[in-house]
Amino acid sequence: MSVTNLEAIPVNVDVQPRDEGLGLAPYVSNHDEVWDVTRMLVRVDTDDGVTGWGEMLVGMKSARVTKAVMEDVIAPELIGRDVSEIRPFVEEFYYPYAKVRPFLGAVETALWDALGRKLGAPVHELLGGKTRDEIPIAHCLGIMGPEESRKYVRRAYDAGFRTLKTKAGHDWRTDVDRLVAMHDEVDGDMEFRIDPNQGWTTEDAVRVAARLEDAGVYLQYLEQPVRIDSPGTYKRLRQRLRTPIGVNEDAYFPYNLYHLIKQDAIDVGVLDLVPAGGIMRVREQAAVASAAGVSLSHHCGFDLGVKTAAVLHTVAATPAINLAPDSVYYGWDDYLVKSPPDATTGSIRVPDEPGLGVEVDEEKVEEYRVD
Repeated sequence: MSVTNLEAIPVNVDVQPRDEGLGLAPYVSNHDEVWDVTRMLVRVDTDDGVTGWGEMLVGMKSARVTKAVMEDVIAPELIGRDVSEIRPFVEEFYYPYAKVRPFLGAVETALWDALGRKLGAPVHELLGGKTRDEIPIAHCLGIMGPEESRKYVRRAYDAGFRTLKTKAGHDWRTDVDRLVAMHDEVDGDMEFRIDPNQGWTTEDAVRVAARLEDAGVYLQYLEQPVRIDSPGTYKRLRQRLRTPIGVNEDAYFPYNLYHLIKQDAIDVGVLDLVPAGGIMRVREQAAVASAAGVSLSHHCGFDLGVKTAAVLHTVAATPAINLAPDSVYYGWDDYLVKSPPDATTGSIRVPDEPGLGVEVDEEKVEEYRVD
């Protein structure tokens, strides 16, 4: 079954407002405010009439650039190959002077989807079998005031979530107050993560963790508090704090993650199968981290249904990913797959249908298409 076509389709979907359901908009971080998100769907067609789907964020914030890389650079190397040649394609693909790993990650996902559909097997079965039928997920919450945060952590807790990740702003004192308020609201019965997106200094990170420890709030982990390519800083933070230290953006670069593990500088890796280069590559990262005793979660970049399904299969078949993956799937204003997975109760069922186990609604794709 050979690949006959590769198409990249940009779509833009609104995030549900905070005052509706489990809505998140405006989702505020230290660098932007999210009301809607543009994602790139990747469609792979075969000569047997089977279609596989992948998904990624638009590269460099440009749908046009992402589409050009997919269709002008990657498609000529893929078309004509058998869909089962996933590893040979990933291993052999080479393009100098540019990081193409995220593009390969989305295409590789589509190949797994197509192969599973061809064989009548779910992707997790192709990966060796699932170890879990349901995946607990972490609720994600943007920056807001301490008292307002109480309302939204209570809503998440009552819905069934037991882990919450929140963004951090430019005032670390307010971040401390917000986490203390949320911890108090649920009587300490939730795990918390905070993500400054590289926005703090070393001293900010130390002060936040120390203040939270003094207040009896022990984070599941502090995610990527300082800039990437700072392995010495992370090693020092881990020596100075009891709070577990995690990295996300550093995990997008395999050498960075390996170097941090080698230095014994982190407690947690927040992986992502798309920037890693696909499901195979992220499982390779997980194997290295797990052997070193590093705990793992999986990142969410406002993933739609295709990427969310890929994460579920990957996590279910990779026991080393032992912490709840982040998800915002409950927070979309609309869905681009038929019978979307239910993410409103704090966990999501792992699909058992062939391929990724979700059916893309092509009418919805055309409705939200933006090219």
